[in-house]
Amino acid sequence: MPVRGRDTVTGLPKTITVTSDDITEAIQIELEGVIEATKSVLQKTPPELSADVIEKGMVLSGGSSLLRNIDQLLSRATGVPAYVADEALLCVARGTGIALENLDAYKRSILATR
Repeated sequence: MPVRGRDTVTGLPKTITVTSDDITEAIQIELEGVIEATKSVLQKTPPELSADVIEKGMVLSGGSSLLRNIDQLLSRATGVPAYVADEALLCVARGTGIALENLDAYKRSILATR
């Protein structure tokens, strides 16, 4: 994708082409953090739930799930199938709405996991 801006060296306007590989390289440290956080959650998951996760996989939602091949990256890193949700951007908003409609039950479930 062509990106226009000011060259920091010359101060003049410039157009460069940014590729998906450039973006992947730029967010490499953050991707490694996501992988480590995912592994940590899977390690702490109770056995009765982890069996379901291993069998059915993870469903990714939100804007980050739309990064190209992030489902494959997480699947390779964890050994657990990963899928991008249909309407991934709307899932977070819908889930938040459901949590707000059931706020008392949601608070109890959060406190129960601590």
